[in-house]
Amino acid sequence: MSDLLRQSAEDIFAEELDFLIKNEKNPIPDGWSMSPKSVLLYICGGKVGSKTISSKFIGHKRLIEISIATLLTDRSLLLVGEPGTAKSWLSEHLAAAISGDSEKIIQGTAGTTEEHIRYSWNYAMLIANGPSEEALVKSPLCKAMEEGAILRFEEITRCAPEIQDALISILSEKNLAIPDLGKQIAAKRGFSVIATANTRDKGVNDMSAALKRRFNVVSLPAPVDLPTELKIVKQRLTETAKSLSIQAKLPSEEDVTKVLTVFRELRQGNTLDGKSKLKIPSGVLSTAEAISLLTGAMAMAGSFGNGEVTGEHLANGLHGVVLKDEQKDKVVWEDYLEHVVKKRGADWRPIYEASRQLL
Repeated sequence: MSDLLRQSAEDIFAEELDFLIKNEKNPIPDGWSMSPKSVLLYICGGKVGSKTISSKFIGHKRLIEISIATLLTDRSLLLVGEPGTAKSWLSEHLAAAISGDSEKIIQGTAGTTEEHIRYSWNYAMLIANGPSEEALVKSPLCKAMEEGAILRFEEITRCAPEIQDALISILSEKNLAIPDLGKQIAAKRGFSVIATANTRDKGVNDMSAALKRRFNVVSLPAPVDLPTELKIVKQRLTETAKSLSIQAKLPSEEDVTKVLTVFRELRQGNTLDGKSKLKIPSGVLSTAEAISLLTGAMAMAGSFGNGEVTGEHLANGLHGVVLKDEQKDKVVWEDYLEHVVKKRGADWRPIYEASRQLL
């Protein structure tokens, strides 16, 4: 087992990727590690002979096909959706399957500068000897262009619009000028950009129309129903527990269902049966947050309990996730506990009582 806290997709699923590459029977595009059909199989899962390929993404298969087809063209891919809809997860696995490298990443923030996107300099060498190849510090974008690989641009809309627009000429011309050296870095076949953007987070900057035209936009929806979300969460919990070596049992399906029920009801502002309207908290109760909550509950159960997740562990997690704005969300959560959870009988009683103690 690796001592790394988090391994890349190409390391975790190296066996599956190697198998698909060695057993490839379809044409492979220039610069790609495998054919589009094999990329689709790697992402969505299936059987190749006696080998079972695990599913990495549970959702609309057509969205994956559109994403893969986009990366075959001269347009880049923009994955948009609410937080927790697996945009980063999908971009990582697409890059791992196509390039064999998912770690060429630019993380968009309010502090991202044009140098982070294009290139910068080792200023000690620059002052001592002037502009040179040795003084040039290449960005992940530069390296992706030189190697014909996929660049992942996470949270692109968190960058200021003028910083985002540094991409326009690069995506159009497929080269990056370095005037100080009198040279250009031309993109090799296989180069493309997969960007992600949240639609609900604060601090988001709209992309310019000119930049949007360089992308094909694929919108990833939240899980359509409870069974689909349950399947996603159970799969990710199994993977996470294994990678973090958490010494606890996986939560029961009933406990996972309870957490997802709370999330879905508070997200949509009414109970699942449609009989009661609810106040909506300030935070985005995403599938990713549900996975994080349940992982934390397992960690608590393994470290401070007997290894079994209880209602108290779930209540601790729910309290932290729902109460993002202490003043507003406390009213929302208290109202939900009294008018919904309390009336659901003995199965929900441990969550109700433990939650009340935290208020």
